[in-house]
Amino acid sequence: MARIELDHVSYSYAGSHDGDCALRDISLAIEDGEFVCVVGKSGCGKTTLLRLLAGLTFPDSGEVRIDGRPISGPDTDRSIVFQNYTLFPWMSVRRNVEFGIRQARRGLKHDQIHRIADDFLEKVDMRKDAEKYPCQLSGGMQQRAAIARALAMDTDILLMDEPFGALDMRIRRELQILLENLPSGESGRRKTIVFVTHDINEAVFLADRIVYMTPGRIFRILSVPLPRPRSAFNAADAARMRTLRRDLLDLFDMTYRREGA
Repeated sequence: MARIELDHVSYSYAGSHDGDCALRDISLAIEDGEFVCVVGKSGCGKTTLLRLLAGLTFPDSGEVRIDGRPISGPDTDRSIVFQNYTLFPWMSVRRNVEFGIRQARRGLKHDQIHRIADDFLEKVDMRKDAEKYPCQLSGGMQQRAAIARALAMDTDILLMDEPFGALDMRIRRELQILLENLPSGESGRRKTIVFVTHDINEAVFLADRIVYMTPGRIFRILSVPLPRPRSAFNAADAARMRTLRRDLLDLFDMTYRREGA
């Protein structure tokens, strides 16, 4: 199981003014196997929320739990893809991916690890660059390698912070489709995915629910009642997607007008 709960969570960065919280009294339950996209203007707390789920940051008050257990730090039940590129510079692309697999999937033999790494590098169109080092790659290529590593780890929970922002349109679309249909290899269940994005179309295409944030708070949660796979939606589904996009755009417009930004 991989159910996530945030229970009245608040967090302020060191040195911030009194009352200037990055997150203020956030409560949210994300069900096992659910795909949740988090959207909102820059600085509203999306990345802070993800860092709390990753166990890289701890709340000032409240509690973050997975399957009822408080998060005490990073663990092998979660993998994360950040906006910035987090490859080890002294390792080749393949070794970076293999390192992630070894940490999360104990007991595999070397040839199994090698095969899994190559399989996921193929999925992100990086197999031909497997022996290159990060300094030899563009930003988008580094991000694809980091995505391959996270997916190859096969964790129950996948945390992603603007993972496709540096990718071209073709690769981005292919990875959206891959992610939408990604099962957990060990159990066959869908992964629990929390995905931060600024792309409204991406959120509607991927999510079961969309969490819209204003600074420090969850302002609204929208359900996305569309059948999967969404890469094969019909005309009626397309109309519902357009309605959801308009609803999200209206939320952004309202927020910007209210804040005068």
